[in-house]
Amino acid sequence: MPRRLATLFASGALALLATLAIASPAAAVTPAEKLSVLSSWTQTSASSYNAWNSARVNRAPWADYNFNWSTDYCSSSPDNPLGFTFNLGCYRHDFGYRNYKAVGQFPANKSRLDSAFYEDLKRVCTTYNAVVRPACYSLAWTYYQAVSVFGSVAAVQQADIDRAARMKAKAEAEAAARP
Repeated sequence: MPRRLATLFASGALALLATLAIASPAAAVTPAEKLSVLSSWTQTSASSYNAWNSARVNRAPWADYNFNWSTDYCSSSPDNPLGFTFNLGCYRHDFGYRNYKAVGQFPANKSRLDSAFYEDLKRVCTTYNAVVRPACYSLAWTYYQAVSVFGSVAAVQQADIDRAARMKAKAEAEAAARP
């Protein structure tokens, strides 16, 4: 009987420990873990962008990281200039800037964040017809230069957008005129 009682007692204790383990909050995310995830989501590759976008859509698993998901998209520049969808590239760029600033690691990462932004925009451009793609690439370069030099796409001038609009219109007209 004592052995049976001990076994019962032990199994009850294990059940209690298992319940406590499940009910207790997860260990806090360390700064190193946060930086690791932040770095993985702010690289120049499409896989990095896709991982960030997946997390953006489903933030719950990342709540303990306390990431700043706020954005003003492309600041005062158009989010989708001439119909080219730059808004999510601007969003990821904001994510990188805001979160690296929050952890005091912004200067060391700014150049890569800007490069990732440019790669995101160029990937957007590849989804458009080859006829209008040069206008998209021109705008992508302009947006990249604005963040690289000034730290914000707010520095994009209307003249830059107008130049790309002329490029796009000319390319479309030439394509339409071909037999």
